[in-house]
Amino acid sequence: MANEFTLFSDAFFLEAERHAAWGAAQLRALTSFLPEGSWAADLETCRYQQGGPQGEVELRVGLLGSFDTDELTWMWGWAHPGLQGTEVVALTGALARYGRVYGIPELTLPVLDLSGLADPRHAAELLAFVGMGVADAPGYIGVPAGPGSQVYFLPDDPRVPRPALDPITLPRHLIDGASLIGHAPREVVTGYFDHHGAPWETAADGRIVAELPDGSAAEVEFDELGRIAGVRATARP
Repeated sequence: MANEFTLFSDAFFLEAERHAAWGAAQLRALTSFLPEGSWAADLETCRYQQGGPQGEVELRVGLLGSFDTDELTWMWGWAHPGLQGTEVVALTGALARYGRVYGIPELTLPVLDLSGLADPRHAAELLAFVGMGVADAPGYIGVPAGPGSQVYFLPDDPRVPRPALDPITLPRHLIDGASLIGHAPREVVTGYFDHHGAPWETAADGRIVAELPDGSAAEVEFDELGRIAGVRATARP
């Protein structure tokens, strides 16, 4: 999949991989939490509403960015005219600072031209995904904002459920996460454990061994190409 995004930097890919496993699980949790239906947002009060006759949810959000489907450009929330310094873009302002510190140019440029990529819309989703990950947000919400525009919000609300690390679902989450981008499976694994606060180390044979919250240990093996070859959780004696 990485070939679709050849204009992105290696630093950006590595950051994306760090959030791939937990981020994919988090997006599924957010999708299940939000009711289907129309949406409305008030940027001044950082409020987002979504739902219909079966119920409605109101969340506090930040403006992550927007994708111009005609010009094929992505604009970060902090770069939107008239919003600089406002509360609704505080989270994305932090992304720009993170990008400068860690050398990720995609997070520091106000507008990114995606027209040279094979799938610009998919690239916009990846930018939103990385923004979610860096902000440690419980997902992102992408909705159409009119002809030629897609707008993205970051939930900033404790009511959004956050999946915990579960030894039973751990293998599926790691393998699914590693398949999203396919650039650096080890970053997927260590990023997942870091996100959940599970201490880990690299064994002499290259395995990654982590201590899980329930007291068990997780071992992740890799093949000669660096791909995940096996995941198992074992109870400590």
